[in-house]
Amino acid sequence: MNPAEAYILKQQEPYKTILLQLQAIIEAVVPDCELLYKWRIPFFYSNGIPICFLNQSKDYVDLAFWHFEHMEHYTEYFVDANRKSIRSLRYKCVEDINDEVVVYVLKKQLEINTNPFKLILKPKRK
Repeated sequence: MNPAEAYILKQQEPYKTILLQLQAIIEAVVPDCELLYKWRIPFFYSNGIPICFLNQSKDYVDLAFWHFEHMEHYTEYFVDANRKSIRSLRYKCVEDINDEVVVYVLKKQLEINTNPFKLILKPKRK
């Protein structure tokens, strides 16, 4: 079993259901996505570029992503949690998930299709 899938399946309820619902939406919107386990959390990649990641923390699940500055709609749903380059959609129960918002964010990430790590990591010294 993929370690990212194991991460999702080992979570307690209601977080496991939230993570599974988000995974289903992501895989429906990004059919060629690859689920990888990076930095001890599930990351979804498309064509080698990270699109988003999932993280269960405290009493919520974050669907986190980059390129917030390009988001034109639904910005009132985003949480910055004092992070500079990442924003997230935060869920405490599966009923909180607004499919329209999640689909918008994922499609916008695919439209941008730029590796966020190139934007936030310092270039290597030669």
